[in-house]
Amino acid sequence: MSWAVEEFKNIDLGDRRLNKRTVLLAERMAANPMASIPQACGGWAETQAAYRYLSQDDVEWEAILAPHWQSAEVRMRAHRVVLCLQDTTELDFNGQRIAGLGPLSYEAQRGMYVHPTYAVSPEREPLGVLDAWMWAREPKDAQGKRGGLLESTRWTEGYTRVAELATRLPDTRLVYVADREADIVALMVQARDLGHPADWLIRSQHNRSLPEGGKLWAEVTAGEALGGIRFTMPSRQGQKARDVRQRVGSRVRRFPMAGAARLK
Repeated sequence: MSWAVEEFKNIDLGDRRLNKRTVLLAERMAANPMASIPQACGGWAETQAAYRYLSQDDVEWEAILAPHWQSAEVRMRAHRVVLCLQDTTELDFNGQRIAGLGPLSYEAQRGMYVHPTYAVSPEREPLGVLDAWMWAREPKDAQGKRGGLLESTRWTEGYTRVAELATRLPDTRLVYVADREADIVALMVQARDLGHPADWLIRSQHNRSLPEGGKLWAEVTAGEALGGIRFTMPSRQGQKARDVRQRVGSRVRRFPMAGAARLK
């Protein structure tokens, strides 16, 4: 039995042919993740079948991922601690005629955004994708303002999904991990209101004032270093490659809205 058959054994898309196609596509795409659909399928008949599968309007992505979520939850139960990592990815379809796309980093770019939650063990064992928040931006108006949904909602909703899962995994400590964009009061309030069922660990963007005085960064960095890492950050647009040194420290202090800690 292949890994895909085991992973999707409980899939139910309302049609046995669609169920089988899900397993086959998972195997093909996993074997060559960087390939296009025709390259992965390896033949015109199978490519056509894949496009027919993807054009099913009555099949939602949640139904396809449901058996994977179930399998991921089983894997998570075997660990004392699971890290739930969140970040945002651009899907760039610039130059392609696809309905429903929106601007990306530049207004002329066309695509959409995906914000997944990826579960891994502290030993870096992948456990599964737990959630995904997807959207396309609206263009800016004449005043340079952009309408549509509040994009920061993806961080609070992401924590909420992790918190819901934490209630079903009482013997596993779930830690929500996010980058600087998640350093928003709305997320901290949401975690507090839910009773902190999952810890949260975010990279600090704002040097916040503390209730008893002083600043957050000075308080966090005043503790003894527990370890560190040094690596080379690759070059990217407008920025040269550079050496980076990061330090991990611990400072025991309970902040009013903290479920875990904030890192500088």
